[in-house]
Amino acid sequence: MTLDRAALLADARRLARAALDEDGPTDITTDVAGATGGTEGVVRAREPLVVAGLRYGAAVAALGGCGITWAVGDGAAVGSGDTVGTVRGDAGALLRVERPLLNMLQRACGIATATRRYVDAVAGMPCRILHTRKTAPGLRLFDVAAVLAGGGQLHRLGLDRIVMLKDNHWELLQAAGRDLAAIVKDARRHGALAVQIEVESGEQVDAACGAGADRLLIDNRSPEEFRDLATRARSHVPTIEIEATGGITLDTVRAYAAAGAEFVSIGALTHSVRAADLTLEV
Repeated sequence: MTLDRAALLADARRLARAALDEDGPTDITTDVAGATGGTEGVVRAREPLVVAGLRYGAAVAALGGCGITWAVGDGAAVGSGDTVGTVRGDAGALLRVERPLLNMLQRACGIATATRRYVDAVAGMPCRILHTRKTAPGLRLFDVAAVLAGGGQLHRLGLDRIVMLKDNHWELLQAAGRDLAAIVKDARRHGALAVQIEVESGEQVDAACGAGADRLLIDNRSPEEFRDLATRARSHVPTIEIEATGGITLDTVRAYAAAGAEFVSIGALTHSVRAADLTLEV
């Protein structure tokens, strides 16, 4: 699956406007320093990283009155000192777009680089790395596009198309005496693309499989516990999708893949990403 290109372009323009507006209507430093005339700046990596966010960076440059030429594409791996792109324009315009442009690229490249490490950790295994909804407020498409650039795949983008019953839903359903199978049937009647159910015990596995879930999310279990629950689920429904989630790290992700996870969702890809180190040099 991929993201809609038109939606990404519209999102890039929205974020570019917000990023430039944060700095106010004028750049008083450039005004008093008298920076004028055409110039160019080179965007370089200061460390090995995976490139992402180019559509967003280009939107910032364009809205700020600059042109930009990328030397690489989204998803490319570059080394320290490598050129990512060249920005051209009036000196004042280039100085104004410098920080918003780098802010965009540093976050996106940080997400893509972290994602690529997870993807590489399960290389050769039938396991896919997914994002979660633990994205920065207002940056859902931006963050997810960076995950995809790093080799990850799409999970839920929102709440409107896929039913996902989690721990709080279990509590509410039990308190109300609701039947899980009836809820799954209602979801399909309402046009849900899939029904995914988070489980933490054998009893919940049995109930979710019996209700007709498309995917189980086995949450916060060790690889050994995960394997037991996944085996139990597949004894009921051999074709059911199994996802591992909750506290999985770069050191442990391959163990979950080996235990039978077809998918592993990693909130840390977006909720605690370290910005990549890039610079723009005039």
